[in-house]
Amino acid sequence: MQPLVLYDILSELPGNDSWSPSPIKPRFVLRYKNIPFVTLWVEYAEISIAMKSIGATPIGRKDRHGADVYTIPVLSDPNTGAIITDSLEIASYLEKTYPEKPIFPNNSEPLIRALDSTHFSLILPAFKPLFARSAEILSPASGEFFTEARSANVPLPWGVGHDDDWDPLEKMYNTVYEWYQKTDGKWIMGDAFSYADIIVASFLLWHKRVVKEDEWARISSWNGGKWTQVLADVEQECNLA
Repeated sequence: MQPLVLYDILSELPGNDSWSPSPIKPRFVLRYKNIPFVTLWVEYAEISIAMKSIGATPIGRKDRHGADVYTIPVLSDPNTGAIITDSLEIASYLEKTYPEKPIFPNNSEPLIRALDSTHFSLILPAFKPLFARSAEILSPASGEFFTEARSANVPLPWGVGHDDDWDPLEKMYNTVYEWYQKTDGKWIMGDAFSYADIIVASFLLWHKRVVKEDEWARISSWNGGKWTQVLADVEQECNLA
């Protein structure tokens, strides 16, 4: 079996760790399913050029200049010739093509797709401080490009210095905490690990990688330390601990 290729976003973090939740999700899935893969890193400012060059599909909307928008993650599978865009579509592809160790147990993909949409709608109002910190860990050119692109949907200014900047994120996690409280096991689906937990953990890892130490300590304190435990549990389940 040839290794699959995952396209991820380059940063200036020590060790160039994966930091964006979208490519973190397929990274978790690939590790959980024990599928060999390599990572090709792309500057944020060069995503459209790089993804267009490999034949990836644009996401179906235009940027403010009228050009097609391309995004990361993209997964290339040399074993089948497939090139897949979007983390959820990559997860669906991997589940169908490599069904061992399911991430959509008990035919749960439709429900988890709905949860993915709900989770995104909940966290969207909390993006401003997270985007501010994300721009800081990119190269100057990519940070500027990131700010221009993202501010089209999440208007500037992006604040980090006041409680009001972080309150929407805490509110969102209070809701997700209720999801976990309604199950009998440690996962959203009870005793069954699933892509639903990968969604939550991928955003947590984003926070941990880009925010300041005191800001991560603040997030870690919410809901009795639930989120550091969820992240640790998912990393262990996906052979990343």
